[in-house]
Amino acid sequence: MSRTITYRAAKEVAVAVEAHFAGLVAAAQERGEQYLAPAPSKKVVEAIIDTAFWASLRREEGNSPKISLALLPPDHTANPMLFERRLPLASRVLTKLAPGVERPGVHLGVWYEGDYIYVWGTTHEIQSLGFVLDVSEPGLLVVKHRRKDGFGKFANVAVLIGDQVKIVDEHGASLPDCPDLLTSLLGFTTPSALNKSVNVLVQLATSMRAHKHGGTLLVVPTGSTAWRQSIIHPMQYEVSPAYTGLANLMRKETADRSQSPWQGAFRHEIETMAGLTAVDGATVISDQHELLAFGAKIGRPEGSALVEQIVVTEPVVGNQAQIVHPSQSGGTRHLSAAQFVHDQRDALALVASQDGRFTVFSWSPCEGMVHAHRIDTLLL
Repeated sequence: MSRTITYRAAKEVAVAVEAHFAGLVAAAQERGEQYLAPAPSKKVVEAIIDTAFWASLRREEGNSPKISLALLPPDHTANPMLFERRLPLASRVLTKLAPGVERPGVHLGVWYEGDYIYVWGTTHEIQSLGFVLDVSEPGLLVVKHRRKDGFGKFANVAVLIGDQVKIVDEHGASLPDCPDLLTSLLGFTTPSALNKSVNVLVQLATSMRAHKHGGTLLVVPTGSTAWRQSIIHPMQYEVSPAYTGLANLMRKETADRSQSPWQGAFRHEIETMAGLTAVDGATVISDQHELLAFGAKIGRPEGSALVEQIVVTEPVVGNQAQIVHPSQSGGTRHLSAAQFVHDQRDALALVASQDGRFTVFSWSPCEGMVHAHRIDTLLL
């Protein structure tokens, strides 16, 4: 593409993005899958990211653009809205269009002929493994792809924050103590991950982060009461009997989950449960998604040692594990969540900060300490 790329990070990330999507599509073709999105070339990736970055810094009527760009030709999607005349891929064009296409699920369709890259309209449908670029806020871009089942959060490939580039480490899910939540978020390449049904914790984490109040979600084994030893009593908002709205939905046959009524009910239950995490204290659910309590105060059981150190990792290329005092991972929520998992080692704690940081705490038997997985890069 004969255009000048002035955003340096676009050049830095384009090679890795090209290789990532080429590998995804090749692996899917080997499995005999059809109706796959075309893999993007390095030059197209550079041009889209460069244009979107400069558009993100512009303002239309005082507002910064929040848009999603999907790379695919218009005849590869169902019921697209087509412009009579193609629009050039330019920052001024994206900024002007942004107010009309900022709703969730609406993507500006981008394609090319020769050296000409253009915006052809909008779409709600994207083929499996399709390249998507989200403009979340000024200077913040996220490269994603659509999951094979087409439902739930897109899988992140890379995050660009100004001149900083974070490439998601696909092999991070192979860590011996990696929780299922992280495995699902990182599950790009394996058939089992791509075909896996919706992961409830992924959706809850995304919704918790979105409400921007901060919050803690504790996931405890079904039928266990040991977790109650780490909660201060009485609990103001204990739920009895356990609320099973989300659990009942997840017991439905997998085939039902592709239907609109199920998906609508699922989103409602997710938003409701994630909303409870905004109440001061922790929300407690079972690993079968039953709501047990919210607004619960975490306390240290009598005779339990204070958690003194944790290992912190982030699933991005080049990240090195660090052993730190739990207070260095965040504020009071993080410290109490680390203590909870230290005492309840078969539990999981998800912590959202008001500033957008998100951490999953799990017990690592190999390291003999609490493992804090920073996953905000995956939830953008």
